[in-house]
Amino acid sequence: MGEIEVPPFFLCPISFEIMKDPVIVCTGITYDRESIEKWIFSWKNNTCPLTKQVLSTTDLTPNHTLRRLIQSWCTLNASNGVERFPTPKPAVNKAQIVKLLNDAKSPHSQMKCLRRLKSIASTNETNKRCLESAGAIDFLASLVNFSSESSNGSTLDSDDDGFGFTRAGDEALSILHNLQLSETGLKSLAGKNGELIESLMRIMKSGSYESRTYAVLLLKSMFEVADPTKFISLKPEFFVEIVQVLNDQISGKASKAALQLLVTTCPWGRNRVKAVEAGAAPVLVELLLDTAEKRDCEMILVVLDQICQCAEGRAELLKHGAGLAVVSKKILRVSKVASERAVNILLSISRFSATPIVVQEMLRLGVVAKLCLVLQVDSGVKTKEKAREILKSHSRVWKSSSCIPMALISSFPS
Repeated sequence: MGEIEVPPFFLCPISFEIMKDPVIVCTGITYDRESIEKWIFSWKNNTCPLTKQVLSTTDLTPNHTLRRLIQSWCTLNASNGVERFPTPKPAVNKAQIVKLLNDAKSPHSQMKCLRRLKSIASTNETNKRCLESAGAIDFLASLVNFSSESSNGSTLDSDDDGFGFTRAGDEALSILHNLQLSETGLKSLAGKNGELIESLMRIMKSGSYESRTYAVLLLKSMFEVADPTKFISLKPEFFVEIVQVLNDQISGKASKAALQLLVTTCPWGRNRVKAVEAGAAPVLVELLLDTAEKRDCEMILVVLDQICQCAEGRAELLKHGAGLAVVSKKILRVSKVASERAVNILLSISRFSATPIVVQEMLRLGVVAKLCLVLQVDSGVKTKEKAREILKSHSRVWKSSSCIPMALISSFPS
């Protein structure tokens, strides 16, 4: 637009760009819909950005008068390269959604309903919240449950809308994920007697890679707001499927979600043992060998630290040929968080599983030298204390060894 002066009240107070869909919040301030929806729903703010007042409601009212003024101004300045934006689609209301859901009785009408719901949800965040308040979550969850229980699942022949041969349950699952449900909606899903969790487990076991990804991502979101005491009763099959998702490496997002689920659930009850019995230790070690991404390394080490707090977990880590070596390698190479967790793992081994063979192996693999190095650098007070405890515990064996570089001998605690 070059040097054209844009009227300041045409600009969104958040983005400072011309508003394409101006809406009014309850404080009377007008914002562009995309910006204020991101502020409220994506960034989880409950105040008006300009006035800092708490929003008593998140309802957004279209400012048709301002939108028409902006469109007219764009038309008048078309010769200067200003493009007139189209009139936004009107937001749906609750009654329209309820009617749409009530009409979805047969498999064919359900697929038609799912197409419409997907289109509505893709328009804006307000539509997503309207779907949630109108009961679409229960409808979508029921389709996921029914589809996962059915061996044949309903399908639809390929059509112009691109839904070729997609099962209703798979489509419902993708919509549930993309709705980015509120905390209330997620708690509602998590509290349905575990039925949806069972369905998502079945999908993770036998679904397509895409459906398995959606399933683990939805589970992660549900577990972030669920009552943690419910994690105690998780079935061993849950951990089997989570570990399998990690082992199959179906997508980066799915792997991160699976790791987060293990971080969330392992501290509760016997879940550490269940994770170990599901084969978590060797899979996590292999992942740690292959990844250089900071957050992934940190989460893997957090889970390994948790499962090494039980005898079964320590045994499985030591059983893997690269277990001790890769944990030691990550110390001082990733982050302070990763270093602290890695040293925690070595401390658990030192305290409870330090057989003469393991003690010699730690020396041979350079673990002892790395611990000495921890004492010389800025690695955090707690990490240094734990490293010092490990070194003191086996000082008789290690201190006189030629495997420790002379430069590090001075760091060895007496």
